[in-house]
Amino acid sequence: MSCTACGIKVEGPYTESVLNRLSADDQQFLLDYLLSGFSIKALEETTDMGYAAIRTRLDKLINNTKVVIRSEDQKKAILEKLRSGEITVAEAKRKLEKL
Repeated sequence: MSCTACGIKVEGPYTESVLNRLSADDQQFLLDYLLSGFSIKALEETTDMGYAAIRTRLDKLINNTKVVIRSEDQKKAILEKLRSGEITVAEAKRKLEKL
């Protein structure tokens, strides 16, 4: 993990949350929704978005979260195949780059 502003890097074994892997826009929308008490009506009152826009944005957030989870599952499967010797390092690298 590294900071794009100052370049500091953190390396080591750690678990990154699925939420951290979402885009900055998705994270901000989720935070806004959380702070509104997960109420579309309350979010309507604090933003310039209407019900339909919020509902569409929620659907997009749900879909993006599913994509991140699937991607993580696919990465784990590829690395497990590499660990067990089913595929070579080159094959694993190629498959990971496709994700």
